[in-house]
This record gives sequence, structure tokens and C-alpha cells, in this order.
Amino acid sequence: MTTGAEVTARTLKSLGVEVIFGIVGIPVLAEACIAAGIQFIGFRNEQSASYAACCYGYLSGKPGVCLTVGGPGVVHGLAGVANAQVNHWPMLHIAGSCDTDQVGMGAFQELDQVEVTRPYTKYSGRPIAIKQIPFFLETAYKTAFYGRPGPTYIDIPGDLIQGQFSGNVPIPKALPPPPAVLADPNAIHAALQLLQNAEKPLVIVGKGASYACADEEILEFVQASNIPFLPTPMGKGLIPDAHELCVAAARSKALKEADVILLIGARLNWILHFGGAPRVNAKAKIIQIDIAAEEIHRNARVDVALVGHIPNVLHQLNTSTQPSLPKLNASTSSWLKELTQKVKENQEKTEKQCYPQESAQDAASKALNYHTAFGVIKRALPMNTDQVVIVSEGANTMDIARSVFDVAAGRLRVDAGTFATMGVGMGFAIAAQIYYPSKRIVSITGDSAFGFSAMELETAARAGLPLLIIVINNNGIYHGLTDSDFSKAVKDNNLPSTALLPDTRYDMIAEACGGRGWFARNKPELEKALKEAWAEKTKPCVINVAIVPGGRKKLEFAWQNKSEAKL
Repeated sequence: MTTGAEVTARTLKSLGVEVIFGIVGIPVLAEACIAAGIQFIGFRNEQSASYAACCYGYLSGKPGVCLTVGGPGVVHGLAGVANAQVNHWPMLHIAGSCDTDQVGMGAFQELDQVEVTRPYTKYSGRPIAIKQIPFFLETAYKTAFYGRPGPTYIDIPGDLIQGQFSGNVPIPKALPPPPAVLADPNAIHAALQLLQNAEKPLVIVGKGASYACADEEILEFVQASNIPFLPTPMGKGLIPDAHELCVAAARSKALKEADVILLIGARLNWILHFGGAPRVNAKAKIIQIDIAAEEIHRNARVDVALVGHIPNVLHQLNTSTQPSLPKLNASTSSWLKELTQKVKENQEKTEKQCYPQESAQDAASKALNYHTAFGVIKRALPMNTDQVVIVSEGANTMDIARSVFDVAAGRLRVDAGTFATMGVGMGFAIAAQIYYPSKRIVSITGDSAFGFSAMELETAARAGLPLLIIVINNNGIYHGLTDSDFSKAVKDNNLPSTALLPDTRYDMIAEACGGRGWFARNKPELEKALKEAWAEKTKPCVINVAIVPGGRKKLEFAWQNKSEAKL
């Protein structure tokens, strides 16, 4: 006799699942998975567990698995499911549900979970017999990462989980990797002709290329063609940011003037201004490499579509002889010279902001701001190496950090992503540490963003994960108030909606949850805290960095089409 829980666990193990993130109610499924040799990371909130699962899917290239209870557990887990859908990361959400004979009767936490999840998944299903469980799980698992990746959902009724079955239940074997599709040779020819005639070509590297592990092929293409490249936020590192052809520091100029743009696993959405003028050259010819044909021509007309597996398509471009790959002449190309000069100017500006000329006394007495805090972090930790995985979350914190910290290799930086999701930080950091056990995870987060998931510090402490979390604390969402301004605003009943309580001691939350914490208000204190936290190898660490609040300022965002937000 075998139970549905055991069948579920054996199936997941056979499919190659090594870790599950989740929260249990009646822990039958989780215990069966642990008994089958699958690691279970128990969270404090289903949102964070689901964020961890979708991030693990991105990093591993295989579906990250999230296990929750039914009803409200599924609703909370939808946060990660929707995030995986928008970012196109493989994820499998599994939840228990009411017994099959109680459907529609008002059972405990009853919810039509299959229909609730269907709009946000590639596949959503519910077996009605124990012997069907392997088929449904295999279907969901392969659907999550075959073709264009995305989330799937499987609902397992309570009577199946605890029920017993005496017959033979075939367990599926591990699935082969997705088929590696090639682009149309005629399209390869057309793309190379466009690049041959380009005066100001530009390569844009997106997180789709990162997910596809196209690092070697992209580097080969860029070095052979001498075409400058612009990484999107999570495309950073596929070619090291320090590479001479990286023009991230001249992003605006590159987009505005490029006459031929090669999109590699990047979408023309809000992150790239929908491919429209005036941010992007209206006359630019666009070549797009993507696994999904339906992504072509979204928001902007694509001149050449290269539909296929990104490493394979790049190999086709790299090895073509008729026509061959063109190469910009670094000594004569005005395009390269102009971009190089702009990069140098902007990098020097950032460097001055991070490292202003000041005396040791000033450094000890002056309040920190974003740039000076990041400057200390950059010098104190080996950020631009393959030792560190950067998790970046927040508004100003994430945006400014992206321009300050270089990334040395692919998939060593994760952030709020295409969905711009706040609250992913702790889930992402835990997932990254599980996937990269020998690397150090450094999460740089805003105080508002950290508040979404701070209790997952206990999860990290319980799992023995030495996360290093640096909270950039400006007392608010976007901009906060000083203690005196906050008190006055409360007295006048004029507290802005973006304000948070001044000098909240996030470091003490770490101490209370089994980790370690530091409060830093100046450069020497931050340097000391970073040194001590880096030496900690078994516990999560939080450095609460107080910076200048910013006060009441008008909020403006690059993603808005109009200057005024309409809420």
C-alpha cells in the first residue's frame, strides 16, 4: 500500500526536484518529500516561499517548487506565481485542497484553486485519483520549462494525499532538457546583412539570455564583432560589466542613437521604453532573438526575427560565412569613441559621488547617502567577483545600486524584475543561497522593501544560511523624514504617505530571530560592520545603514508616460 503523499514525493524526486520551498498546514506532503530525500525550506509567509521558488527556477533553469496549504495559502502563493509568469521563470506550485467529496459544500479553506491559478499559469490541474498524481505532476513540471518558461499549478485533494492505493503507480523518469531550436537560416542571413550596413549597432542583453546560459556565445559574438552592448538589469554579468564594450553607463545615448539594435532575450517593454521614440531611435532597425515567436513585434516592429534557443541562434550568427559577422574598427569608429567617452564621463561622475574628497573627520561625522554608503560597500566587499551574488530590492536603493556595482558573471544578480515586485528580497536571497551554497549572498535592500519579508530572517537562521542583508534606511518609501520633521508632521497631522518611523532598528530584528545585527550611521561604523558581518559564516546578518532621509520631494519615475501619477 502507498499513500498519495508518498506517490507525490517519489514523483517529484524522480523528476529531479532537490528542494521545495513552502509552508505546511497538516505537514503530510512535506514530511513525505523529506523522507524521499528532498530538502524542505519552511518559510513564515507563502509569498516569500513562492518568490524563493520562482527565483530558484530562474537560477537553476528547472522549475522551482513551492508547497502551500489550500485556500489562503494559494492566494498568498499567487504572488510568486504571478511574478514567475511576468518574468517567464519556471515554477511549480503545489497545494492541498478539500476532499473530492466535499467540493461545493463549504469545506475547510475551500477554494476553486485550479480556476484561481489558471489565468496566471501555463497549466493548472487537479487529479481525482492517486494513480493520476504522477501524470499531472509530470505534465505541470515539463510545461513549466519547455518552450517559454513559466509557472504551473497542481491541486491535490486531501483524500488523495492521505489515501492509500494498492495498485501499481508508474513513476515518471527525469525529463530531458527542452529541445534546442535553431532560427531560420534566411533570417540569420538578413540579420547579418543589417549588421553589415550598420554605422551605430548596439547589442542589448536581457535576462532571457541569462536564463538560457548564453554567456559564452554572447561574449564570442561581441568580441568578434566589436559591437557595444547594453545589459538590462538582470542581463548584467553575462559579459562582465567591466568589459570595455559595456555601455551601461551611457545607456541613454546608446538607445537614442543606435541605428541597428540586436535584442538578445530582452523585451521591448517598460524597461526599454517600449522600443519607442524619443528614448529609442525611431529609425533603428531591430533584430530580435527570442524563444517565443509571440514576443516578436510586441510594441515595436521588428525587422528581423530570430526565433530559437538563444545559444544556438548566436552560434549560427557566430559561425556564418555568407555573410560573415562584421567587425567595428575600434580605431576609426566614431560610434565606439563617442560611447567610450560618455561611459568614462558618467563613471567618473559616479565615482566622485561614491568617494567624495573629505577628511577622516568628515567621513566619521557626515551622514551617509546612497552613493557614499555604496562606495564603502564596494571597497569593503569583493562585490565584482564570482564570490558574491547580489540581491537588489527597493526603489532608489535598487536603481542607484545597479549603476554602482559591477557584476562579474551571469546569474549573479537578481532584482525586482519585470514585475517590479517589492518584497522579493528575502525569498530571493534564501533561494540564491540554497542554489549557490559556496557563494556569499549580499542583499542590498531599501527599508520599505525589507519590511515586506523581514520575518524570513528566522527562516534563514533556522536553515543556517549566512545571508548578508544591508538595509539602506532613509526612513521612508522613496523619501523619508528626519526625526524632528516626522514629529512635526505628526503634530500637524500632515504625515506624508511615504514616511516610515525614523531610525527603525531593523538590525534588532535580526538579533531577535537568531541572526546578528549592526547599526551604522557613518563610514567607520559601516566599514566595521561589513568586516564583522563578512566573517560570520553560519548566521544571517543585517546591517541597518542610516542615510540622509531626503525629505518631502516630488516623486517622478522613468516608467511613467506622464509626469503626474494617477492613483
